[in-house]
Amino acid sequence: MSIRMKPLIWTMVLALLPVLWFALLSAFARRPAGLGATEGRLGPMPTTPNAVGSQTDDPAYRIAPLEFTDDPAAAWQRLQQVVSHQPRTTIVTVTDRYLHAESRSQLFRFTDDVEFLLQPEDHQIEVRSASRVGHSDLGVNRARVEAIRREFGVKL
Repeated sequence: MSIRMKPLIWTMVLALLPVLWFALLSAFARRPAGLGATEGRLGPMPTTPNAVGSQTDDPAYRIAPLEFTDDPAAAWQRLQQVVSHQPRTTIVTVTDRYLHAESRSQLFRFTDDVEFLLQPEDHQIEVRSASRVGHSDLGVNRARVEAIRREFGVKL
């Protein structure tokens, strides 16, 4: 191996280390405990700024719930359709009032947990979207919920 090749190889190795680190983070991230709804509330926000929720008063995390004017059952069906058509998103759990989906990032396959809770008496659907790993999500969770809101607003 020539002397000129050694710096190139070390540069490549150093460039690949972050990729390997992110791949390992993604591979070992597990579904967090505490998902679901208890007494009409979704779980609390994490301590890192990589989540949004409609049931928090903290403006850094706050996002409005989804609202509807049609029949709650029809709205709930519509939401399930919208969520199931989101890119790289799989519905994990769905009941008559709760929905949990996992959404994966395109590059490193990081998983975000997206939860919805139907409040039929208020004509609202509470929402919580949180990243499993990392500190910042660069606004991905907020953008996802807003995209779902736009699609949900169009009655199918």
